[in-house]
Amino acid sequence: MPSSANHATKTNKISLPTHNNFASFFRAGLEKVYYSQLPAPKMALFQERTLPFLYKLVYIPLSYNDNLTAAKASHSCYLSETFLEKLILAAASLALICIGFALAWFHSLNLPVLHSIKDYRPIQATLILDKNGKALDVLASEFRLLVPYDSLPPLLPQAFVSAEDGRFWSHEGVDAISIVRAAFNNLISGHRSQGGSTITQQITRALLLDRKKTYSRKLTEAFLSYRLERVLSKKEILFIYLNEIYLGEGAYGVEAAALTYFDKHASQLNLAEITLLAGLPQSPSNYSPIKNFQAAKSRQRYVLNRLAEDQIITPEMAHDAFNQEIRLVNRWKRSLNGYFSQYVRAQLEQRYTRDEILRGGLQVSTTVDERLQEAAMRALLTGVEKVSRRQPSSATPQAALIALDTASGRIAAMIGGTNYMQNQYNRAVQSVRQPGSAFKPILFAAALEAGIPPETKIANDALTIALENGQSWKPRNFNDKYSGNISLREALIISSNVGAVRLLRLTGFSAVLSLTKVLGIQAPMQPDYTLALGSSPLSLTELTSAYTAFANDGLMHAPSAITSVRSKDGRVAPWPQTPLTQVLSHETASWMHKSLQLVVQQGTGRNAGGLIGASGKTGTTDNNVDAWFVGSAGDFTTGVWVGHDHNTSLGTGETGGQTAAPIWQTFMQEAVQ
Repeated sequence: MPSSANHATKTNKISLPTHNNFASFFRAGLEKVYYSQLPAPKMALFQERTLPFLYKLVYIPLSYNDNLTAAKASHSCYLSETFLEKLILAAASLALICIGFALAWFHSLNLPVLHSIKDYRPIQATLILDKNGKALDVLASEFRLLVPYDSLPPLLPQAFVSAEDGRFWSHEGVDAISIVRAAFNNLISGHRSQGGSTITQQITRALLLDRKKTYSRKLTEAFLSYRLERVLSKKEILFIYLNEIYLGEGAYGVEAAALTYFDKHASQLNLAEITLLAGLPQSPSNYSPIKNFQAAKSRQRYVLNRLAEDQIITPEMAHDAFNQEIRLVNRWKRSLNGYFSQYVRAQLEQRYTRDEILRGGLQVSTTVDERLQEAAMRALLTGVEKVSRRQPSSATPQAALIALDTASGRIAAMIGGTNYMQNQYNRAVQSVRQPGSAFKPILFAAALEAGIPPETKIANDALTIALENGQSWKPRNFNDKYSGNISLREALIISSNVGAVRLLRLTGFSAVLSLTKVLGIQAPMQPDYTLALGSSPLSLTELTSAYTAFANDGLMHAPSAITSVRSKDGRVAPWPQTPLTQVLSHETASWMHKSLQLVVQQGTGRNAGGLIGASGKTGTTDNNVDAWFVGSAGDFTTGVWVGHDHNTSLGTGETGGQTAAPIWQTFMQEAVQ
């Protein structure tokens, strides 16, 4: 009996042609299950009624033995053909309805799509470059700089793939094996050490979906990831990933991260730096080498081990890279260039929209020299630290410095305060303070331009001026030192206050106020005799720009910061430069320049000495509230201001010569070398 049953089963098998892999799989599966488990009588009924219909559903051509009819006749126990057809039809209909609902749901989501790599148009930062093309700072809603895939070191994409998605090159958007493996490893380790999302899923999540953790979002993510793999190549997906991924400290993408952590372009990174970055995507904040270097090194070890396991690098290379010294430079979080970048932004806003500036990927070439920026900050910080040591009972003062190229007016350095991260108020541009005696060169130049001879003698003795309100005003010299008649040049060298007031009376308010406008000073000047002593506030940038005319034969350019702007499509637009203007006669400029050199050599500016041809003037306001020094040497004209934001005294002895001039001298020694 067993042999005859087996024989009957074999003789009644359906002969099925194999047209495709699915048909073969379907046929083999059904035959294996049912032929091995059904008794012969029911097998005949199954073969006759059910199999043909199922095969029809999946479009598999059939031919079966006519002996099935005989088998049906010999067995009374079989299912109704009509009932089975209705049952299977109902199941198929239900499946189609479910599929329809699923498709309708996906359609109702109005899901975003990427049809090609050309559809990838990410937010890009505006990069501010110094005069030599060195990155200074960025203006951005997201700090991202697009970098071509082919410009990256080959090990960089390989490191991210090994760390984040080892089966990237073989899966189709979603990797079930990686999900299960990650879940198991996380369970064993007791914390989330691995993630199951593929690189494609991470892109989908970042570009096309929100961050809500719901089942529908995960299902949508998987669906879109699969679709993304259909329209983009693996290389294109990896290109998007390496430019899109957040890597901490405000940096999106490997180019921004390379600049943020190492002050390098991504193309310049070595293996140690590459693997440090490749360890960040899992948790950029927790693994930030700036905030937690040991955690970053631990993650770097994992990446190096993965690369070695994948035989991309040797164990020796991994060992050497792990032990290699890494120099971190978090340039973008420092105070160094923040004041200047905000000044540049204000200039850009005259020609570009906010969206173009923060998201448009501009490259702005500027006039600033990064070397001089660093020298300026060092000089300011050293100077205010000395003031703090001399005045231990007072708060640390603020300070500002601006350096201009004397011949062109281009800004070579601009520091608007000692700590941009704490206070963004740009004291080099926005702050208007009384300049004190630093205003006197403008008065003396106005007198010469008005026709007063340079050899004129002026009294340097006590002076009382009757005012219109019936009261009187007595200007005083520093330390109440007076003498007889002195020359105009001597009056400027010793910074005689009474001499300056007498000169203003000779010159007249109109001539002085007119020259301030010609020199580009926009701050309002008060037409009273205290103007001679620098009582009308102005900005450090305005006063420094005016001084360029003294060292440039009476010629002057207004300050400029930008030379050109490059759009993300490669077009370069030159930035309009300020015109050259003759603001002083050659004779006046020459006399002023020589006199200001003598101020440094013999007068109140001696602490600024030590540089060939240095010229300049000190300024100190009442009660030592403000300390100034503005002057020229080599190719630069530089202004320094020191004071407190709330107009409190710097302390006894903190004059322009004592406080500001040494800062100027320290900076200029580096600038003119």
